[in-house]
Amino acid sequence: MLFIHKNVSKTYLKFDIPDINNDLQENNVKTGQIGKANACFVILSQNSRLEEVRSSMRQIEDRFNHKYNYPYVFLNDVPFTQEFINFTKAMTKAKTEYGLVPKEHWSFPNHIDTELAYKNMNEMANNGIPFGSSLSYRHMCRFYSGFFYQHELMKNFDYYWRLEPGVEYYCDIDFDPFIYMKEKDIKYGFTLVPHEWLSTVPTLWSTVKEFMRMYPSSIENDSLIEFITDDKGDYNLCQFHSNFEIADLNLWRSEAYTKFFNFLDKKGGFFYERWGDAPVHTIAAALFLKKHQVRFFEEIGYRHGSLANCPKENKLQYKCLCNPDDSLGKFQLAIL
Repeated sequence: MLFIHKNVSKTYLKFDIPDINNDLQENNVKTGQIGKANACFVILSQNSRLEEVRSSMRQIEDRFNHKYNYPYVFLNDVPFTQEFINFTKAMTKAKTEYGLVPKEHWSFPNHIDTELAYKNMNEMANNGIPFGSSLSYRHMCRFYSGFFYQHELMKNFDYYWRLEPGVEYYCDIDFDPFIYMKEKDIKYGFTLVPHEWLSTVPTLWSTVKEFMRMYPSSIENDSLIEFITDDKGDYNLCQFHSNFEIADLNLWRSEAYTKFFNFLDKKGGFFYERWGDAPVHTIAAALFLKKHQVRFFEEIGYRHGSLANCPKENKLQYKCLCNPDDSLGKFQLAIL
């Protein structure tokens, strides 16, 4: 039966579920993974963002994954609809898996004073801070900071590439970043380095310094701490934009990071303030990794919202469709 279905994001012309499943089986036969790394894309998304997710998948498939077929892991704090599953499966020949975020990873932990948390959120909203009153945004930041790599669907992977709904990839990616990282002993890759809002993390750095005093042996001698601090030793608010990151999952599974996240989590800043996963990941990478283990992927042209990385070298521009003048890449390349 043919009918029109309307959802929040888009009107789809589609067939009933049995016909869709038959179409998927006939026209989108899975061909298995071609890439040699034990890696996946991870996407945290609401059902209502289906159109944006499909757009991101089309971008990454056209620019990269049609040659490698790395699998996708989709995560959501509520069950995915059959529509979401069907229409994302249709975007790739790679394996797709769909998981539910455990309730304990998307709720207030017992040590949080919820009345104080809501009071602070209202104050941040009144002060015009982005996502100041959003509880779901805080759950997302805490989940990406401390739990996504623990999810059952992620446990068997060594590397991940975070893929956000509604992003753009400007350039053909003619190498495998996962294999490159494995061969070069790189643990964390980024494309953008914006500044965090100080009003969202007013006590984060004092908490980090307390952690460093308590666990000095956790800090890498050849670290990137100078990248994230100013001349006075304070946090300079630089952060790797974690909406794009390619990383070794064993970084977050390490003893040092486990101690670090648990220490931060007990302080309550994910809820009393608005600590993001981007500054948390950035500070952790800067403290626990050697300098050579962090890489700026200039050649991966990328846009998320108003932030963009566009390669500047001519040899890279031939594979891209973007304006280098709109990029933050010059700043990044000068730092690292």
